[in-house]
Amino acid sequence: MPVKIRLQRHGKKGKPFFWIVAADTRAKRDGKFLDKLGIYNPNTNPATIELDVDGAVKWLQNGAQPTDTARAILSYKGALLKKHLAVGVKKGALTEEQAEEKFQAWLEEKEGKIGAKKDSLSKAQEAEKAKALEAEKEANAKREAEFKEAEEAEAKAAAEAAAVAEATDEATVENAEEEVGAATAEEAKTEDKKDA
Repeated sequence: MPVKIRLQRHGKKGKPFFWIVAADTRAKRDGKFLDKLGIYNPNTNPATIELDVDGAVKWLQNGAQPTDTARAILSYKGALLKKHLAVGVKKGALTEEQAEEKFQAWLEEKEGKIGAKKDSLSKAQEAEKAKALEAEKEANAKREAEFKEAEEAEAKAAAEAAAVAEATDEATVENAEEEVGAATAEEAKTEDKKDA
């Protein structure tokens, strides 16, 4: 029975989540499998990969063929290196302790690289947040300045309207006084005429 190490899709539309499985090549992609070796979540940055390295090595030694994506994941997590070292131990080129020591050194180096990538991603996110905050502060300051200008213009317009209203009131009062004065003058003339 030919066995493949491949990805089995789970998750929802647009948000895939994969199981890494050893399955018969004749089985459906999401169908029966022989052994679940781990998970792969490409939605996170960096992608989340959990893998049973020893189980994967066992299947590889028994002749299981990984698909291209599965091979990349196995290489990333060190399963292919561990298989290679196991072949070296079998041939007598290395001892078991030397092989384990090399594998642990490789793991530490890989974890250092992953940690550096996570640090650079977090720094980039912080820089983006700071940039967005500055842009927001500038926009708020601009908006406040425009609001103050609008208030000042409104106050000026209200003051001008009040001055115009006051001037018209004064003009109306003067006109009324003139009219009253003219009316009293006419009355005085008519009374003078009557008296005469």
